[in-house]
Amino acid sequence: MSRMLRLFAATALSATGALSLCAGARADAIEDFYRGKSIDMIIGYSPGGTYDLYARLVARFLGDYIPGKPRMVPRNMPGAGSRLAANWVYNLGPKDGTVIATGDQSLAVEQAMGDKALTIDVSKFQYIGNPAADNNTTAAWHTSGIKTIEDAKLREVPTGATGGSTSSQYPKAMNALLGTKFKIITGYPGGNDITLALEKGEVAVRGSNAWGSWKATRPDWLREKKINILVQIGLTKAPDLPDVPLLMDLARNEEDRAVLMLLSASVTIGRPLYVAPGVSAERVKALRAAFDQMVADGPFKEAALKEGFEINPVSGEEMQKIVAQIVATPKPIADRLTQIIGGVEQNTGPK
Repeated sequence: MSRMLRLFAATALSATGALSLCAGARADAIEDFYRGKSIDMIIGYSPGGTYDLYARLVARFLGDYIPGKPRMVPRNMPGAGSRLAANWVYNLGPKDGTVIATGDQSLAVEQAMGDKALTIDVSKFQYIGNPAADNNTTAAWHTSGIKTIEDAKLREVPTGATGGSTSSQYPKAMNALLGTKFKIITGYPGGNDITLALEKGEVAVRGSNAWGSWKATRPDWLREKKINILVQIGLTKAPDLPDVPLLMDLARNEEDRAVLMLLSASVTIGRPLYVAPGVSAERVKALRAAFDQMVADGPFKEAALKEGFEINPVSGEEMQKIVAQIVATPKPIADRLTQIIGGVEQNTGPK
């Protein structure tokens, strides 16, 4: 080996060693930071709904995959369709990686529509992952007389919603584009509250719930046919809902289809986990790696299966791209959806 080659090899080895030391130092710094600490899991809805249940499932396992093994502490912060929690995380919460949050999947769509009540830029959240990309559904109680979307065009149908979330957006879009007559009753703090209202007869329809949630939380209702799935919202049909139409397939023309496709795109965001803008890139990378390891590991999958939850994960990096694409929707499409959805009805209905 020539003197020049030996010098090159020695320099390369030295550089490799230095890089390894730097990587090791960064890993040690992450472990040192999280050791003995707690991470608050902020849940933008009340206990018992899908967002809450998925977040608590993640909270049971995620800490074991984060260097330093911090304790995960679920904390519910319901209000304004999860915007209260999102605003707190964005503006007030710690920016050091000790807070992870989950909230409504439609916030990116609302931002694309130019919703003035949304005062944050959701594309600046740093997304850690989504455990469950799953089609949403609109469902009617079995005694309501509403079995199909066509039935909902014939008379006024009381429909439960949490606020300016998909639970009100879907029925409002169907009213405008399909001719349904959903009467949207907002003010429920969480999805579980709407489910209870269905059972009590306070409302006839739940505006939005994930298909996986129905299977996990009310499998007896499905077996006993206590709910009728009117429509599914997503970009492709769920394999076990082959006869339930996709919302965007009910459009009367291509312009309407583009609007309903935008509204349907947020299902890929699923049950998002995110941290605030300002959390360091090294900690975001560590949290994303921990999430990816967790959803691929046996104990988490087994626990999810035991509790009836379907796991169809999306990585934090992919979610970041999806949110950015939704926020950057062409203005004519977003404006049309804005005109259709408009403001949220203020009829608070029964609590």
